[in-house]
Amino acid sequence: MTLSSIQARHYNTTEPIVVSFDDGVICDISPLESSSENLLVLAPGLVDLQVNGYGGQEFNDPELSTEKVLQICLAMDRDGVTEFCPTFTTQSFELLQHSMATVAQGIEEQADISDRCTVLHLEGPYISGEDGPRGAHPLEHVRPPCWDEYQKLQSAALGKIGILTLSPEFPDVGQFIQRVVDSGVVVSIGHTAASSDQIAAAIDAGATMSTHLGNGAHGTIRRHPNYIWDQIAADELTCSLIADGHHLPTSVIKSIIRAKSPERCVLVSDITGMGGMPPGKYTSTGIGDVEILEDGRLVVPGQSQLLAGAALPIGTGIVTLLETAGLDLATAIHMASSGPAKLIKHELAPLEVDAPVDLVFFQIRNGKFEVHTTVNRGRIVYQAS
Repeated sequence: MTLSSIQARHYNTTEPIVVSFDDGVICDISPLESSSENLLVLAPGLVDLQVNGYGGQEFNDPELSTEKVLQICLAMDRDGVTEFCPTFTTQSFELLQHSMATVAQGIEEQADISDRCTVLHLEGPYISGEDGPRGAHPLEHVRPPCWDEYQKLQSAALGKIGILTLSPEFPDVGQFIQRVVDSGVVVSIGHTAASSDQIAAAIDAGATMSTHLGNGAHGTIRRHPNYIWDQIAADELTCSLIADGHHLPTSVIKSIIRAKSPERCVLVSDITGMGGMPPGKYTSTGIGDVEILEDGRLVVPGQSQLLAGAALPIGTGIVTLLETAGLDLATAIHMASSGPAKLIKHELAPLEVDAPVDLVFFQIRNGKFEVHTTVNRGRIVYQAS
């Protein structure tokens, strides 16, 4: 289904407008003289750089098929996400090779996949082995950076790895980082116990991003210096944040954004395969036995504090920024759309005449980001009933 015209409020100005479309491209934007208070907000489609799975399916799956990849892609439409990075966390070489090759094959062969994802995110296996920084990544598969292995994984991915998250705490990692950056891939610091000197050396070698800053860290760290302060202070690093209301206290989110500025911060969901699933207990999932609580918190069963991952979409983070970080809607949307798109060298089309159409129509009601319609490449791919 394609769009012809729609009435909405512009996310940047909140002014009511009429937007007309022709063959998937905006052909006219006009003021709306009279409007209802209930008009939906129109914004660029959301871009999520860290998606581990969705709807009961993980990308790290020894039985992953292109059909399962398509299942995840289509399910993401309901959250207003028009582009995302399939993310592969620390595992054996064989599993990573299979999973990334399967997604890359799907991108090459199916437009419904390539319309939604073209860049892969490899999060590990070159991360800290320490408890805390390692997070939920399996210790038995954590290992130092290896250029030969990385090249084999990039080959399996058909050259589509665009983000590599690693820890710079290993010897001679600077040369590895520089080679990865020179190949056109974004190197992001994450799951790290690195020293200040190691963080600085990684930046000098070309690292430009921090993965879910404030998470994947020790429960207790030295007051200062430490690897969180070092990354906050580094203007060269753009940090991603999980602002789902569970992974970081709102005071931390607010402080990081104020220190780094919204231009150097982006939202990610870090959503697992349990995203989009209803509350309840689940056994034998791709991430083990888990429970989704009524508030969306994904936990180890039987308690409410120990997180087992993320299960809430990136739109939840937009609401968090509006309600607790003092940001306006335009800035919050930027941090979940054009900001992350820029990091993977994709320019998200602005809402203007002659621009191609990746859009989300939504409202924020009762503290929830409610998607009404998602438009991808000019096609309506999701519409709420």
